[in-house]
Amino acid sequence: MKLTRQVVQYALKRPFRISRGSRTTAEVIQVTIEKDGKVGIGECSPTGRYGESFDSVIAQIDSLAGKDFGRESLQYLLPPGAARNAVDCALWDLASDDFPFDLPLPETIQTAMTVSIADAETMAEEAARYVEQGATLIKVKLDADDVFNRLSAVRKVAPNVTLIVDANEAWSTLDLQETIDSLVPLNITMIEQPLPASEDDKLTGFKSPIPLCADESCHTKEDIPLLATRYQIVNIKLDKTGGLTAALELEQAARDAGLEIMVGCMLGSSIAMKAALPVAAKAILVDLDGAFLIKDDVPNGLNYQTGSIVLA
Repeated sequence: MKLTRQVVQYALKRPFRISRGSRTTAEVIQVTIEKDGKVGIGECSPTGRYGESFDSVIAQIDSLAGKDFGRESLQYLLPPGAARNAVDCALWDLASDDFPFDLPLPETIQTAMTVSIADAETMAEEAARYVEQGATLIKVKLDADDVFNRLSAVRKVAPNVTLIVDANEAWSTLDLQETIDSLVPLNITMIEQPLPASEDDKLTGFKSPIPLCADESCHTKEDIPLLATRYQIVNIKLDKTGGLTAALELEQAARDAGLEIMVGCMLGSSIAMKAALPVAAKAILVDLDGAFLIKDDVPNGLNYQTGSIVLA
């Protein structure tokens, strides 16, 4: 078994801003595994929010050099996170004869198109472009500023679209009940991670008129028992779980606990988006537009059409 890795940078079509900052590029690590004449490729996006750096993730990947391992043993060689994700997905790819990983998929999967943080007018303009392109599901990034007006502006130009909101832990300074109640007339389908993960205890017993989804709070199946007392949906991302193997286990644990499934992504190429499709096929909400947001995707990338990923 030969394992190699490289850092790749993709320019974004436009600046992408969330509550924690703004980006103009997506920088990822791609892992290639060669064995018995076959090649598998995986991709990850290290995230500082989870205590990762490119140096730390590369060091974890390099620690596997010279070892012979499979998906099962990998779960014990590396902790959950970006490094294990890239290697795990490369192993899935290595063992598969057909995309994606010989697992069944529908012909199309509806995915959210993401509106990043800006002033209300700019956000509405971005949403309107997505509507013109046929999007039926839009994800709106928000911080703690001007929440209602920004979201109202988006709803005005997208009256018939399913809207979901992602606060990325930014609403701890707001009156949460008052804020969420104010959004009910805008017909919001879901609110993602309103509070910092460290403040999740405030959601115990909280009565939200809009379903809440755990993102930064949800990493592995061990998180599920507590999350089930605070959220209605969990956002599964392979960079958090440490690959597709653990993501499928998390998906089953969440279902067993009565939680609905969303699948999300970091910014990256179709290599990363394709790896999440087996989870997306089982989710009620899908947010895999990461490759759509970059200027130049990998060859044979995903086919994004009218707000969906077309697989047929």
